[in-house]
Amino acid sequence: MIKHFLNLEWKQYFRSSYWQKNIAINIFMVFFALYFIAVFLGLGIGLFFLLKETFPDQDPFVIANSYLFYWIIGDLLMRFFLQKLPVMSVKPLLTLPIKRSTVVNYVLGKSALSFFNFLPLFAIIPFSIVLINQDYDTAMVLTWMLAMIITVLIINFLNFIIEAFSAESELSFLPIMVVVSVLFGLNYFEVLPMTSLIGSGFLGIANHPIFILIPIAILIGCYVFNYKTLIKKLYLDSSLKSKVAEVNASDLSWTERFGDIAPFMKLDLKLIWRNKRTKSMTFLLLIGVLYGLFFYPQPMYREMTFMSAFIGIFSTGFFLINFGQFIPAWDSGYYKLLMSQNIKYEQYLRSKFILMVISVVLLFVLGIPYVYFGYKILIAHFAAAIYNIGVNTHVILWGGSYNRKKIELDKKAAFNYQGTGAVQWLIGIPLMLVPMGLFGLVNWLAGFAAAIALLIVLGVLGIVFHKKLMKGITQKYLNSKYKMIDAFSQDN
Repeated sequence: MIKHFLNLEWKQYFRSSYWQKNIAINIFMVFFALYFIAVFLGLGIGLFFLLKETFPDQDPFVIANSYLFYWIIGDLLMRFFLQKLPVMSVKPLLTLPIKRSTVVNYVLGKSALSFFNFLPLFAIIPFSIVLINQDYDTAMVLTWMLAMIITVLIINFLNFIIEAFSAESELSFLPIMVVVSVLFGLNYFEVLPMTSLIGSGFLGIANHPIFILIPIAILIGCYVFNYKTLIKKLYLDSSLKSKVAEVNASDLSWTERFGDIAPFMKLDLKLIWRNKRTKSMTFLLLIGVLYGLFFYPQPMYREMTFMSAFIGIFSTGFFLINFGQFIPAWDSGYYKLLMSQNIKYEQYLRSKFILMVISVVLLFVLGIPYVYFGYKILIAHFAAAIYNIGVNTHVILWGGSYNRKKIELDKKAAFNYQGTGAVQWLIGIPLMLVPMGLFGLVNWLAGFAAAIALLIVLGVLGIVFHKKLMKGITQKYLNSKYKMIDAFSQDN
């Protein structure tokens, strides 16, 4: 049965429309993986000698164990934000004579084969071989290596548990950030020396192999907990239960002043506020407002005037970038229904445009206090806002016509990369790098005033030719209409 599951997933992956569309990003990810494999391999081979040179009076093996605490919390954070948990379409299987335990064991077993579990082995195994070559006791080293491999699997299943319990929250990353911060703080202020406790624990296991039963018991406990959690949810009628919730009906009458695009704006605003994925984005607007505080208080960055264009565009365009890059994938769940209605596509797109323009103006107004760090910063933010309205809104709408990945709005909110494809990576070049490069070049050749004028002129030109640009963008969407309907009808 497991072989049959693998065969089904293999066919689903390579027969889907997004496979060929994202072949470039898949090749990039392969090279990215090879790079990290090489880094971890180099770390595993050279770590012993690096520690011996840095701490000549101490045992490198003991020093390496003292840093395991930082590796564990770092690995857990990296997995939480980057690791995609294994899923499979189980609803069709629930009507067949297949044991639910087989499905759950397959999903959990598949998670153990994640790249994140194999990557540490490229450091752990070479480091163990080096230790044996340096006359360390072979049995001790092999016991330590086994304990490390078990720890990798424990972290994998811990991440599974954390993901499952935090998926319901709009700010799902807060619990793990709080836990990691508390542990790091307890260790840093020496309230609870986690580095020495973890290090002594692994050394104890290495010197007394019987203690290997402790991490094995923890691993089994994590697996059983995950198993029981998943099997309770694996019922066909669980997806049919309706959730009763009170709808917060906000007053959106102010949108009526926008005429024929008002209904679309209302739908977008309701979509943003009523779904986890989009709702978390509104909370993260605070990052856009406060982004300049990471740079402007430092004199070094205030002197780098070309950076003010980058900061201004990112700060005033935070919503534009995060919301706009997934147009029209936000509506992918009902895109087929939407396209069957007697509506003008230009009205649909114009509602998105107006929403992004409002966000740019709002974020610029909220960022006016940055004038405290100098009037040039406020001028740069103003020019960046005009550029965002005139140029970047059209760029991001044009890029949206290439979106082919469905977005599930009820999935995990923060740091959810579901629906992300090559378009989201490449769109950053015209959005951020081009204006920053133009601003820096003109600033270097003709001065700050000329660079500001360039951004404003480009933005004003975009506003002046807005109707013509929208006509071309609308035609691009219409040409891609049926391709998007087909792509959004499939699961990613």
